[in-house]
Amino acid sequence: MKRLPLVAFGALALLLGGCKPASDSPATTQAPAANASAPAEPETLATDTPRTTVDGNPFVAPEGWTLETKGPAILLTPPEGGSRIALVDVAGEDADAAVAAAWQAYDADAKWPLKLATDRPARDGWEQIRNYDYETSANDRRSVGAAALKHGGRWTVAIYDMAHAVGEKRGAQVSLIFDRLMPKGYNRESFAGKTAHKLDDARLAQLTKFVEDARQTLDVPGVAIGIVQDGKVVFADGFGVRALGKPEKVDGDTRFMIASNTKAMTTLMLAKLVADGKFGWKTPVTQLLSEFKLGDADTTRQVLVEHLICACTGLPRQDMEWLFESEGATPESVMATLATMQPTSKFGELFQYSNPMAAAAGFAGGHVLYPDKELGAAYDAAMQSQVFGPLGMKSTTFDYDAAMRGNYAMPHGLDVDGNTVPASMDLNHTIIPARPAGAVWSTVNDVLRYVQMELDKGLLPDGTRYIDEAPLLERRKQQVALGNDASYGMGLMVDRTWGIPVVHHGGDMLGFHSDMMWLPEHNVGAVILTNSDPGVFIRGPFQRRLLEVLFDGKPEAVENVASQARRLEESRAAERKRLTAPADAAAVDALAAHYRSDELGDIAVSRKGDATWFDFGGWKSEVASRRNDDGTTSFITISPGEDGFEFVVADKDGARSLVLRDAQHEYAFAEAEG
Repeated sequence: MKRLPLVAFGALALLLGGCKPASDSPATTQAPAANASAPAEPETLATDTPRTTVDGNPFVAPEGWTLETKGPAILLTPPEGGSRIALVDVAGEDADAAVAAAWQAYDADAKWPLKLATDRPARDGWEQIRNYDYETSANDRRSVGAAALKHGGRWTVAIYDMAHAVGEKRGAQVSLIFDRLMPKGYNRESFAGKTAHKLDDARLAQLTKFVEDARQTLDVPGVAIGIVQDGKVVFADGFGVRALGKPEKVDGDTRFMIASNTKAMTTLMLAKLVADGKFGWKTPVTQLLSEFKLGDADTTRQVLVEHLICACTGLPRQDMEWLFESEGATPESVMATLATMQPTSKFGELFQYSNPMAAAAGFAGGHVLYPDKELGAAYDAAMQSQVFGPLGMKSTTFDYDAAMRGNYAMPHGLDVDGNTVPASMDLNHTIIPARPAGAVWSTVNDVLRYVQMELDKGLLPDGTRYIDEAPLLERRKQQVALGNDASYGMGLMVDRTWGIPVVHHGGDMLGFHSDMMWLPEHNVGAVILTNSDPGVFIRGPFQRRLLEVLFDGKPEAVENVASQARRLEESRAAERKRLTAPADAAAVDALAAHYRSDELGDIAVSRKGDATWFDFGGWKSEVASRRNDDGTTSFITISPGEDGFEFVVADKDGARSLVLRDAQHEYAFAEAEG
């Protein structure tokens, strides 16, 4: 749920950054070869199509994109135009030389300044990987980067040159390109057909050592994990502390915010109502909730219950309204805001994540069960009666006051200099009016009860049937693709990267990052909960380490964590050099005291000593200033956990204003009376 700052070249950095498994197969040396499958003229693809680079390295080109060959480069252009991904095969003495040659082939006039170059672990048959992030200004609304991939004396350089709006909307198609970009003849490691080992003391020790080492490497105060195998809890405990500076330890009963893991539990509630005949997965939502309305009437008519948390309706991610207008917000106002949201892709065409739509899902189900209650109260009651109560999840709650008594974790973030410090809970309160999307507090032991039920296909531990199998499993079926190897269903992802299905979902709010996962073919499930923003970099490697231990996989997870930690430190340091904190006094003097946006409300600007603060009503943050390459000035929030919101000064003709953007939207704040 937490809005992470836009990071240049984030998609390719993640996809080629060492988080995926590699094969034990021997590497194959490549010589330059003709690319017989490359079009001589630009070709627009009618379907997802396997292709190769000029040297013959395979990838998948997305439906609707245009391909053309330009010397050693394969150029892929999305339907919107103005953005490109280039795959360039070159020789080079080292990665830097290869990237320089690739830019010369792709766009010799490109002048993006280099911000950061980082080495990543060798993966997927590539012998060396080095990523490059380039400086762009806020008004460019663009991310630019490159990755140099070496194999057999040759380099394949992937260049990512995409407008933010296109990159976000087509992120799953970008994954399609990169998640199978491997050297010719290389086969990725697969666990298909293997039997999972029993997690005995020795194997559990490998997992727990990994978690504790990762926690220390990333300076995360507290982590809790739980593992079930063959119907039994084999581990449920914690590492570190609930809050910095306090001695209380994390354990299996420590409450954390589990954020978007709430979505899967919300769709479980809907599945229970489907099983009870209250409605069907294909019932139009407008029949259940008359006030349900999107900005596009045609899309509104098409939305069935199964589409509410499918990320497939074409509505883009649009979180700013609930993040900045939380004070006084209600479930009813969240529903009303949906009517202002316009789709940016066709229904069912692309994966686009929508928290307000997920909120509507929970409110619709609650309203059907408790039509006389207010939407939020109805949802809370439905979740208690249909999910938390029957599954014995006694510590799970939407009540923040109750959650933050006794054994609970506090959030932590990074300050402007990259130090781990306690973070405010204010921004986490903004999700309460949209709580079906991510406001649950829970524990490892409680979430394991949910995971075990999923593994048992609807049975409770005593053998009682809790829910019919068919509506439960319907939630795992693909609604929209997440690339070649993963799909999104109803609040659940299914990842087959390693040859076996891993069902999971993650959760992100300020200072809380988590994941729950299960292997339905092997009767194993796991949960990881963390209480600091760098905890987001543990959960993917934790999943990988679990598979390594279960299947004797190639050991990669430890190196993945170390690489993520280095990259985090280096990227924070690079960004810190560009910031002035406290904010530049002259730039602050030019600000108005108050601003207002019709969509996002008010900003009050104040000074406390040398520090400048932006107060948004429900929460506030100190800001730093930055002089951009295009001559503009930005103010960026830097309070721990609330960092990364960038306000660009857009004064014109004597009128003072600020602009805030997400990938696909722009919000203007004009000077206002105090």
